[in-house]
Amino acid sequence: MSTILHVLAPAEVGGMESVVHLLTRGLVAAGTTVHAHVIMQPGREPALAGLLREVGVTVHPTAVEGRRYGVERERTRALCRDLGIDVVHSHGYRPDVIDVPAARALGVPVVSTVHGFTGGGWKNAVYEWLQFRSLRRMDRVLAVSRPLVDLLARRGVPRSAIRLVPNAFAPAEPPLERSEARRSLGLADVDEPVIGWIGRLSAEKGPDVLVRAAAAARRPARWLVIGDGPEGPSARALAAQLGAPVTFAGLVPAAGRLVKAFDAVVLSSRTEGTPIVALEALAAGVPVVATRVGGVPDLLADGAGRLVDSERPDQLAEAVDALLADPAAAAATGERGRARVQERHAPEPWVRMHREIYAELAGGD
Repeated sequence: MSTILHVLAPAEVGGMESVVHLLTRGLVAAGTTVHAHVIMQPGREPALAGLLREVGVTVHPTAVEGRRYGVERERTRALCRDLGIDVVHSHGYRPDVIDVPAARALGVPVVSTVHGFTGGGWKNAVYEWLQFRSLRRMDRVLAVSRPLVDLLARRGVPRSAIRLVPNAFAPAEPPLERSEARRSLGLADVDEPVIGWIGRLSAEKGPDVLVRAAAAARRPARWLVIGDGPEGPSARALAAQLGAPVTFAGLVPAAGRLVKAFDAVVLSSRTEGTPIVALEALAAGVPVVATRVGGVPDLLADGAGRLVDSERPDQLAEAVDALLADPAAAAATGERGRARVQERHAPEPWVRMHREIYAELAGGD
């Protein structure tokens, strides 16, 4: 039986956090011994730590002030040595760069899941350069979409180390039905269609594109944004400037359970891996309109959703208008999406694939 150490510095909510929760839950259920080194700010243990404990993961939190990276690196080294770790599985550029070398120095095989890259200014470019340098030394690098496979290879990660492992999806709790979800969001008395957007308000997610699409749409609808982030103030200002019918709800706990409140879910991203919010909507039978980036085209293939070009709010608005104009076609799109998630993104084969990769590296089962 393999003993796996996941290393991550989670945000309060997000796609990576959902993926790690689902994966570790499946690994524990399959008999794998799972530990998690959770790097956090002092006094601010992320919600994911509690969720991991609930599914049987032994959580080892490390509070790090500022840039005292040596503290977490030494803790990773000690955990690998003291727990008899067979494989270290890292998630995100910080663990890839700071913590993985400690495991590698002890001869412990290392795996990283690349959930996507944010892009942005010079600082992010430096972070990504450091991450790619670390990824080139990994025993295995798991990419959640085909474009990420190609990007990793172009940036020097050996093809022999790369594995395509698209995200799976299974809700921790079933989604609320439409009336209850709308009531939870304060939409019980809203008669017009509601278009949903869920995510971090950051540049790569394109909240500005979403606002411009809402302003350009012709059919009456309320556009509801769930989430927060650095681009929140500018997105709100843009909505006010354009008179866009956008309501900003801020962070909403368990937002994925509320997708049935929406007549469509929109992703306006500039870059993506395999977005969990799209899987949440598809699994609930809610039509998805999304930009043609990252792993999204694979998710929405064969009519499972509607694709538009990135940076084209006009196309996004037209696609939403088309869905609202034909409810029967929208319902059929939602059903095709639901079927595709069930066929292509079931958690059992996905967990089995991870266990096979661990066994390949460590000889465990």
